Order: sequence, then structure tokens, then C-alpha cells
Amino acid sequence: MDYQRQLEDAMAAARPLLGSQGRVADYIPLLAEADADAFGMALATVDGAVYGVGEHERAFSIQSISKLFSLVLTLALGGEALWERVGREPSGSPFNSLVQLETENGIPRNPFINAGALVVTDRLHSLTGDAGGAVRDLLRTESGNPLVDTDPQVAISEAGHGHRNAALAHFLASYGNLENPVATVLDHYYAHCAITASCRDLALAGRFLARSARRRHAPADPQRRQTRQRGAADLRHVRRRRAVRVPGRPARQERRRWRHPDDPAGLGRTVRVEPGAGRGGQLGGRRGRHWTRSRPERDCRCSR
Repeated sequence: MDYQRQLEDAMAAARPLLGSQGRVADYIPLLAEADADAFGMALATVDGAVYGVGEHERAFSIQSISKLFSLVLTLALGGEALWERVGREPSGSPFNSLVQLETENGIPRNPFINAGALVVTDRLHSLTGDAGGAVRDLLRTESGNPLVDTDPQVAISEAGHGHRNAALAHFLASYGNLENPVATVLDHYYAHCAITASCRDLALAGRFLARSARRRHAPADPQRRQTRQRGAADLRHVRRRRAVRVPGRPARQERRRWRHPDDPAGLGRTVRVEPGAGRGGQLGGRRGRHWTRSRPERDCRCSR
């Protein structure tokens, strides 16, 4: 495939829209100064070939992109215990919602909303003693660019206007879901969100998600786990925790008609088929099905 041509075609299609749609982030003063007409894309293959168009080597503040790399490190160093403190479901609410955190007793829905990212940062800091530095070093190593670093001015600007994040962190602490002081967690969260890197750097840094071989800092099967988790977090109306365990990205919910073998008439059983039930939604292992006699109906909820 001619990757360079593909990128050039995509840029040609996107260029006319620059400046006419969307707006730069203005919740942090320094981010509001970003050039709205800047455009760049980069693609890196697993063997290190890089293709780029536009200003793909221009550094910018990566912000929430850093959440992926902090999660990778935390899972690699701390294992699955993280999931006792943060969920793996779409939030269905704004990324900085306080209401949902209160109703769910201080357990964030997933690691990519702000509350979840704060818990991940807290755990990573407990494991490394320098959460912000650990994310920076990972990006430097994977991108091969020693100039990748935190922009202190952006971090200061975030800290000065991050009242909602501070509220989330204090709320998490009130439920015992932070191991480190709130101020420390916030400092390191802002430090990795304020890292500056280019499209080229990020394309190279993300290659391990596409490689089949595991690196020392990547969790088991990272390309599946992280892709599914991020995809599930973005699809806000899909409500299946097991989306991260099965092939394919969850994209819709359907209703299918199934009948339990012990109840061929479909009278008196509600059948729920969840991801993991088997190929094509067939009733497979015990983990993938749930039976209840709450009301007679034949249809089931089938999510792929």
C-alpha cells in the first residue's frame, strides 16, 4: 500500500475544513494559543518506516494521549490489581463528570476519563516514584527522540485552572481511592498531560500496540487490550464490561431471538447473551450467559 499517497489524499480532503470547523481547547489558557490552522499526520510501520504530511514533526501538547501510555506502564508494573480501583466501562457522561463518581462510590468508569486517569497516575507513582517522568521516559524510548519532555508552562497553566481535576482528586481521596497526596497526584498528572511530542514521535511510540511481540513495559496482548479499552471508552452507549476481552471493537447493540434448549417454546425465560458467549453470539461458556425468570420473553440482548 502507498501509505504516503493515502496520507496526502487525507490531508487534501481535510485542508478545506481547517479554520471553519471546531475550535482549539480553551479550558487551559496556554492551549487556547495553539495554531488552529496547524495540520499534520504521521504513520509508522512496525519495522520503523515513517510516513508523514503537513507539520507532522511539529511538537504539540499531547494532553489526554498520555493516558494510554500511563495505563500501559501501570498494567505492566502493577498487573491486574488496577481494575479493583477503576472500571472498564464507557462512562456515558462528560470526561470530567463529578456526578457519576459520587454515585459509584469513588470508582471511575474507565481509565481514560479524568477521574480514572488520576487513579492510574496515582498507582503509577506508587510503583515508580515518578509517574510523570515514567511516561516521559517511555515516550522517549519508543519514539527515539530524547527531546520529548514536559512543557512546564503548560503544566503550570493546567494546575492554575484545573479546579475540576482537583475536585475529582479530592473526591477520590475521600473514598480512599488514592494512595498518594492529592497535590502529588495532580502534579504528576499535569506533568504527563503537558508532554510535548510530534505526530512522528507518537506514531513511533505507539508501534508496540501493533507488534505481536511483547516489550518489557507492555502488558499481555497490549494491541488487543488497549485498543478495545480505548474503543469501548469512546463508544459511550455500549455497556458491556467484557468488550476488552473479545476480538473486534464493540460498535452496536442488537436484539436477537434465542431459545434455551430446556425451554424450546421460549416461555418464562429471559436470555442475556454477552460478549464471550461464543463465536457468532451462540450460547457458549457459562461466563457468557445469564438466565433469569423475571418475565417471559424470547428476545435477548446480544452485544458484539
